[in-house]
Parts: sequence; structure tokens; C-alpha cells
Amino acid sequence: MRFDLRAAFGAQARPPARRLALAAALGAAVAAGQAPWNLWAVALPALGFLTALVAGEARAARRIWLGWIGGAGYFAAALFWIVEPFLIDVARHGWMAPFALLLMAFGMALFWALAAAVAGLGRGAGTRALGFALGLAATDLLRGYIFTGFPWALVGHIWIGTPVMQAAAWIGPVGLTALTTLAAALPVLGRSLAARAGLAAAAVLALAALWSAGTARLAAPDPARDPAIRVRLVQPDADQRRKWQGDMWQVFLDRLLVASAEPAEKPLDLIVWPETAVPFLLERSGPFFEGELAVAAQGVPVATGIQRSEGARYFNSLAVIDGKGKVGAVYDKWHLVPFGEYVPVAELAARFGLAAFAAQEGYGYTAGPGARVLDLGRAGKVLPLICYEAVFPQDLNAAPERADWILQITNDGWFGRVAGPYQHLAQARLRAVEQGLPVLRAANTGVTAAIDAKGRVRQSLALGAEGWFDADVPAALPPTLYARTGDLPATIALGMAILALGLARRRQSH
Repeated sequence: MRFDLRAAFGAQARPPARRLALAAALGAAVAAGQAPWNLWAVALPALGFLTALVAGEARAARRIWLGWIGGAGYFAAALFWIVEPFLIDVARHGWMAPFALLLMAFGMALFWALAAAVAGLGRGAGTRALGFALGLAATDLLRGYIFTGFPWALVGHIWIGTPVMQAAAWIGPVGLTALTTLAAALPVLGRSLAARAGLAAAAVLALAALWSAGTARLAAPDPARDPAIRVRLVQPDADQRRKWQGDMWQVFLDRLLVASAEPAEKPLDLIVWPETAVPFLLERSGPFFEGELAVAAQGVPVATGIQRSEGARYFNSLAVIDGKGKVGAVYDKWHLVPFGEYVPVAELAARFGLAAFAAQEGYGYTAGPGARVLDLGRAGKVLPLICYEAVFPQDLNAAPERADWILQITNDGWFGRVAGPYQHLAQARLRAVEQGLPVLRAANTGVTAAIDAKGRVRQSLALGAEGWFDADVPAALPPTLYARTGDLPATIALGMAILALGLARRRQSH
């Protein structure tokens, strides 16, 4: 049997332009469920119509085209902020911005094309819809791991901020995606208008039940933390475009020092500065730590983002400085951003002008040894995360022991001021629910926030604001099912469901 390239990708294989445009528009509407818009009531029906559009196409090539273009619309609308890092230094990197968006949108859309291929396991529109729903969930799982992973803007993220999000404590983010895609596909299983209406009502009732269960979980009394932990989070509004211009580094450093020196109503156990807050390498910062920092902190330990080096290797790190200015625990970021903090095949990429954006030295950072928990004494046991690491639930599950709370330092100034920082905050909220642990995050430009173990933002500083606040670290909940099992149950369930769909088709063909 010979593969015919023209049959697969030629003009006859493509759906009409109006159907492709409809798929792209529906995909973009699904993205309306992502932060900062959070329009799940728009996203869910849009996903249902897109599922019907894909499932209604009997020809495999056309179905894959519809999935691909629908995915491109989704990822272009959800991840348009990806151009922002290229606009920090427009003269040097600005030309890459449109290519980055196109490559991101159409590259990530290949996962939706794969889901449309999985839909082909069904013989009719109803079973193809089921296959597409399972394929979307499976590819959301896959893109969290493949090529170091990029589990951003998962379909299930449309529920962040709603009571449905509480289900992530049991089924995790991929489980949320599966619930969403199956709910969207359910009406397509009906063969008549009345049947489809009934199935749509069943999907709404199922989601309403999840909403009610989540509301009940949110209403349950929260335990008290004993002993209490008091933390100050500082946001200097260190805009990335100005951070390294002239003496602006000193302006932003002074803001951090002034905020840290402000009197506290209650004794503090820790002060937190954002990612790369200190503009010196760690090994050269001793005089600053023992002088200005120790004076400002008045005996309170400070956790700060800083870069450090070992010979020719550089690390993006979090260092804890004790009340006397001495360096204590140090954590090195280990899940780095490809092309942002390191460049794969660096020497070859450098010939095309591609170097790491975030790193100040060489072609990028060296990855740290892995997840760890820091014992900060009165501040408790902390699981540190640096920026991008908070989008990977499996990284939190990789910690060697359970922490008392999660500390994220980040520089969301790279993400612009429209959608990226809010999507990053949303994922931190989801991590809190999945683990049953509070998350405190300090960001250079925002959003700095204290999040409880149910994902609720208790205190925050607005994006683009300069300031600080003191927060009592919320209490932890008992370890969740997802914290104990991770993505394994979802992987098994999706694999078995797709296998069953394939076996059903094989039986029908004999």
C-alpha cells in the first residue's frame, strides 16, 4: 500500500476555506475560557461545536485539517503573549516575534490534529466525537511531557477560579481536560435533535454536580496553621524593558530594600524577593548581603532570586540569606525554558542569532539537580519553584518529601501585561488545589499573591504595581489523591478508553 502525499495534503484533501475559517474561529472561542477572560460559558459550547465539526467529517484528511486549524486558532488566541519576550529588545529580537507566534500556534495545533486522527477510531459521527474528546485529553497529557513539556493553556484550565477546579485534587489537570472534552462531545453522540438536546442537558447536569461538590469543598472549614508563619512578599515592578538600562537596576534594588525595611504589625519569619531580584552574582554579593540587606531586613531571613556561577556554568537560583547576611540554603532551577533560559544545540543555534533571553551570560543556564524541599526553620519546610517550574504538576510530585507550603519566585515581566502573567497565576492556583498546599508567589511586575490550599487568592498585588504585603501562610490540607498518584490514573484511563474505541472499530469491521 503506497502513501499518496497529494491525496493526504492536496487541495482535494482540504475542507473548503469557510469550514477551515469556522474551525479557527471556534478554536479561538475555546481560548476565551483561559485567563484573564475566564469565559468558560463561551469556551465549552465552542468546543462542542468544534467537536461536531471535526466528527462530522468522514474523510480522515479533512478531519485532521479541521483539527489542525481549529487548534491553530486556539493556541494563537491563548498564547499570543508569546511575542512579548521578543519585544523586550526589539532591535535585536523583534523580527522573530511573528514567526514565534506562527510556529507556536501551528506547531502546538499538531496535537489537535493528532486528536482529530484519534477521532478516526470511531465509525460514525458520535464515536468520532468521543475519539476526538479522548484525543484532546490524551494530547494535553502528552504535551506536558514531550520535548521537556509545555502544559500551558490546557483545555481543562477553563475551570480555574470556579468550583469545578476543586476536582483537580483528585483527577489533576488532565482529568479536568477529559471532563471538559467529554462534556462537549456528549451532545454529538445523539442521532436526533431531541437526543442531542437530552445529552446536552445531561452534560450540563454533570458539570452542575461537579460545581456543587466544589462549592461544598470550598465551604468546608479550613484548618489553622500552628505555629503561624508570617511572610512578606515584595513586588518592585521591575519592568523587564528597563531592568538593565543604565542605573535602573539600582532603582529596583532600592525599592526592594525600602519595602523590606518597612515596619511589620506582627513579627516576620521570612521576606521574599522575586526571581533575579539581586543584580549581582551570588558569589559576589557577600558585602551587599551583610551590609544593606541585613540592615533592611532587620534580622529576618530573605529568600531572593539571584544568579550564580560555577566556573563557566551559570544557574538561575533562589538563595536564602539569614538575618546576619550569610548565605544559607540555595536552590537551582532545574526545569529550564527552552530558547529562553537555554538553547538546545547552542553552538548551531548561535549561528542564527538565537541565544537565551533570560540569562545574562553565555548561551543559557545549567539545570539544577532536581526538586527539593528547603527547611527554613520558623518559616517551615518550603518547596521552591522558580517561574516556569510552576506549570509542571509532575515537578511538584517529584519533591522528595511533602512541604508545608510552596514558594514561587517569578519574573513575569517577560510575559507582557495582558494575558501571560494571569495565566501563570492561574496555574499556580491549580497547583495549590492539586497538592493541597498553599502557594506564595513573588513576581517582579506581578501578580504577587498568597494562595490558599483550595486555590483561592487571599491577598495580591496588581500587575504593574509597586508594593508589598505581609501574609500569614494558609494552612495545608491533607495530601490529595492527585499528590499521591500524579498523572498515572489519567494515563491508564485514557489509554484504556482509546484502546477500547479502537477494538470496537476492529470488531465492527469484521
